Amino acid sequence: MIVDSLSNATKYAALNPNFQAAFDFIAQNDVANLADGVITISDQLRVIVNTAEANSNTADALQFFECHDHHIDIQVCLQGNETYAWKPREKCTNQNGEYNTEKDVRFWFDAPDTFYNLTDNQFAILYPEDCHASMMGTGIVKKLIFKVKI
Repeated sequence: MIVDSLSNATKYAALNPNFQAAFDFIAQNDVANLADGVITISDQLRVIVNTAEANSNTADALQFFECHDHHIDIQVCLQGNETYAWKPREKCTNQNGEYNTEKDVRFWFDAPDTFYNLTDNQFAILYPEDCHASMMGTGIVKKLIFKVKI
């Protein structure tokens, strides 16, 4: 997992060729005014634009404690204050249901090891080994979720 500000995004572009494309998309578009939905950037990269009320009930949000097998998430907070839960996948032992191949997601009952916040123009890069839950907090959060195929 990587957590940083968009002002430092160039430091991470070399980690994956699609990271540069994701950060270029942010720089080249008025992302604050994008409508909610899915935008396909390439066969290897799409972005989900999401604006919603953050979940103030942590227990409800943790029902979606997840990881992915074939995608890296770059989650960017554009507006609001969003709390994330995190735990390394290697420490998760209590799977919640079966792996969903169509959505590339598996859920866990395990408790997170830590929580952190993202605010305006901060991002997290979440690899397949990063179990995470997001959209916790209060108020409206507008975010981008880049799905980078690996």
